[in-house]
Amino acid sequence: MTEPGTVLITGPTRNLGRHAVLAMAGRPHGQRPELLLVGRAGRDLSVVADEARGRGARVREIGCDLSRLADVRAAAATVHDLLATGTVQPLRALIANAGVMSADTRRASPDGYEMTFAVNYLAHAQLIGDLLGSFTAPARVVLLGSNTYHANFWRKLLGVPEAKWADPVELARPATGERAPGMTASGVAYSNAKLAILYYAHELQRQAGAGINVSVFEPGWMPGTALGRGAPEALQAMSRVLGRVPGVSTPQRSGPLLAAMALDDKWAHLRDGAFVVKTKLTEVRPVAHDRDRERRLWEATAELLKRARASH
Repeated sequence: MTEPGTVLITGPTRNLGRHAVLAMAGRPHGQRPELLLVGRAGRDLSVVADEARGRGARVREIGCDLSRLADVRAAAATVHDLLATGTVQPLRALIANAGVMSADTRRASPDGYEMTFAVNYLAHAQLIGDLLGSFTAPARVVLLGSNTYHANFWRKLLGVPEAKWADPVELARPATGERAPGMTASGVAYSNAKLAILYYAHELQRQAGAGINVSVFEPGWMPGTALGRGAPEALQAMSRVLGRVPGVSTPQRSGPLLAAMALDDKWAHLRDGAFVVKTKLTEVRPVAHDRDRERRLWEATAELLKRARASH
């Protein structure tokens, strides 16, 4: 068994991320990783860090607003320094957990990009790209995916929109107009960002080399989580009720499964963007495999990140 080393996780303060952190912190000595918690600085980050320490883990908090790419670059530089000086154990896993669904696709990040695409996708592409040379093999990158990129019977019934792919530069551009586009546009933006993560996972594996395994974790539908906090109150209330239905995914159930993806020998072989739904390795739809889109996304991502760097 590989020593657990250090695991970096984004979005550690609430719901899925928080329960993944606590699951990792609660592992027995020798199986417990050192933790780097990358999230918005403040009380919530301090509270989860203290909870993890209370379970026996060594924890470092790295304050970072993931909507600001300058913050992400600074967080990566901090991690690099901690590793280079031997202050923390070797980096063995990165869990790109943080995510949002902006209620208004006109809303721009500080770098000028549509907020859902900026946080769910671009921030993690920046962070992973900056740290790619800092991992110690064998290492894992676990991205957070979602089946919302395609519409099945239940999603159609609930009005959950599937992805409508466009050039990534277009996907990164906020909507315009005086009138808010509505929740359908928000859902499409979210599904597009999740499809981007699948494309990115496939191309990242080609770029990362043999020592880093890239996989994608789908926690299952978790109604009532903070992801939908921009949704209308009636929809949020309905989601909270649905969250109590037996069998529906919850952060308490899925958080430990996410932790397992980063640490357990069971998943050590996963690479090439292998897609796991809770505990089941699942084949993605044909639309999620497209070499031309994957190459273009990689190129466009470099363009978007370079543009953001140049503007500061």
